[in-house]
Amino acid sequence: MTDTDDWASALEGPPKKPMKRRTKILLWLFAALVAWLTLSNASFLAPDPVGKPKLIAHRGVYHLYDKRAAAGRDTCTAAHAYPPTHDVFENTPESMRWAVGLGAAMVEVDVAPTKDGRMVLFHDWTVDCRTDGKGETRDLTLAELKALDIGYGYTADGGKTFPLRGKGIGKMPTVEEGLAALPVHPILFNFKSKDAREADQLFAILNASGRNSAKIGDAFYGAERPVKRMRELLPNNWSFDLRREALACSKDYVKYGWTGIVPESCRNGVLAIPINYQWAFWGWPDRLIARMDSVGARVIVFGPYEKGKSNEGLTTPQQLAKVPASFNGYIWVEDIREVGPALRPRQK
Repeated sequence: MTDTDDWASALEGPPKKPMKRRTKILLWLFAALVAWLTLSNASFLAPDPVGKPKLIAHRGVYHLYDKRAAAGRDTCTAAHAYPPTHDVFENTPESMRWAVGLGAAMVEVDVAPTKDGRMVLFHDWTVDCRTDGKGETRDLTLAELKALDIGYGYTADGGKTFPLRGKGIGKMPTVEEGLAALPVHPILFNFKSKDAREADQLFAILNASGRNSAKIGDAFYGAERPVKRMRELLPNNWSFDLRREALACSKDYVKYGWTGIVPESCRNGVLAIPINYQWAFWGWPDRLIARMDSVGARVIVFGPYEKGKSNEGLTTPQQLAKVPASFNGYIWVEDIREVGPALRPRQK
């Protein structure tokens, strides 16, 4: 062999058999990893969930609006209402009872304090949008709020007509009136402010009314401070921060759920799943449900997430049909009149 041949052999490197063997080992390891990921997150290998899905009627029965046009937090939603098909207003006793009759397991309402120490059920920070009044709800007395027309500002044609004007006079309810409407049915209370004192105020109203919230299963959500305070007052009830805690749990689970380890942010928390992103959640539905059960977390399915559009619940039976039949958690609903009756066959 010449020197030239020796140099050629050196440049060619070692024999290729070890390289082929290494490649095969890597491929086998990769295949084993894929198989492990598939089996460990397989829903069909998980125990069957116990129970049926539970509907949360957002605002009870209410007048729907164009959420894309009213996507901003402070946008006047009544100015973007769809043509009304009924005369019942959100957060009212009539709305709450109707929602339960349509199949709501829980009715969501918004609480706001008044200037004279009372508390009403009203969504907006100010009364300017929906009513014929002006100013912040918190700066008005109960008598002033009771005198308003809560249907005054609704329009479906850009302000040309106001079909609900005059039909909501005196219909802004107190919390006590809402409790009387559903004396033994769970209510989900939404704190609109960051003030922890509102939790104490609501708790005092619940006690004064003789309501056993722990037994009934009332729940509470909103900003961090009032939610934290409500957990201290009613430690056995469901209290959660949807914007902060649920978002953290959902993001962490999408990132790390493939490992089978439930993120610490989900412990005793809430996992929020947009209906058009169910595929992104590892082990959905049965394996995921078992994992959340193991850490005391609840699962809520929401409507489709779309950029530039406010978050919302389900509005149609077609959306409900996309939720797996074995799902036993909560479903956030905007139009309980459509979704409620569609769920009944699945609950038999």
